[in-house]
Amino acid sequence: MRVIRAPSIGKAHEQVIQMILEKGWLLKTENEEATVEFEEIAMQVDTPLAEPSVSPYSRFQQKFVEQYARDLLNGSHASFEYDYHGRLFDWGESLTAENNPVHVNQIAYIVDKLRASPNTRRAIAITWNPVIDEKLDDCPCLQLIQCVLRDKKLHMKVIFRSNDMLTAAGANMYALVQLQKSIADQLGVACGTYTHISLVPHIYYIRDIHDIEPFCGKGKLIQPVREVCLACQKCERAKSV
Repeated sequence: MRVIRAPSIGKAHEQVIQMILEKGWLLKTENEEATVEFEEIAMQVDTPLAEPSVSPYSRFQQKFVEQYARDLLNGSHASFEYDYHGRLFDWGESLTAENNPVHVNQIAYIVDKLRASPNTRRAIAITWNPVIDEKLDDCPCLQLIQCVLRDKKLHMKVIFRSNDMLTAAGANMYALVQLQKSIADQLGVACGTYTHISLVPHIYYIRDIHDIEPFCGKGKLIQPVREVCLACQKCERAKSV
């Protein structure tokens, strides 16, 4: 596992893109999409509320990530196969317990658990629902959130089974840090570290080729693997790799 330490989530996003593009390998997904993949990555951000919270190179800027965060925290009227608000605040779709539908507000549980037992390691929320997700074409990437109180600060750790680092991770991190702040505010403590673990980080280098160029800076900021440059063809480096 590679570890990235960064002062903000915007900087962490830039560092992880560089690592994958320069050190990754090619893999076609089960849906035949071309990716650059990398080994497990943990990004630890010591001050998750610090700026820049959004990389200036990302396609999705402040207005977009703020709306994404609102949707995660408050829900959305849009229709999806699943959404993280539902999985975190109302987990249990299609499940019953003692003949009653299951509805679990896992974020309320985290807050209550930490209030009752500040040293607990059990303040977690999950998203995976085998009854639903084993049959979905588009199933949750975020799998687990853990919150711990240490030194009067709320530290959040999240695990993604798979993570589109180029176009999704920036918004994911921003929204989850806003969730961290919301939980911290309810507990009356400050935000501590935010740790983002991706078990299979990747970039869709054909589908999202136009999103790579701002991070790359025509080869001045990042030196991507050969196949990415050949697919891009937007600078002189493509002729020399």
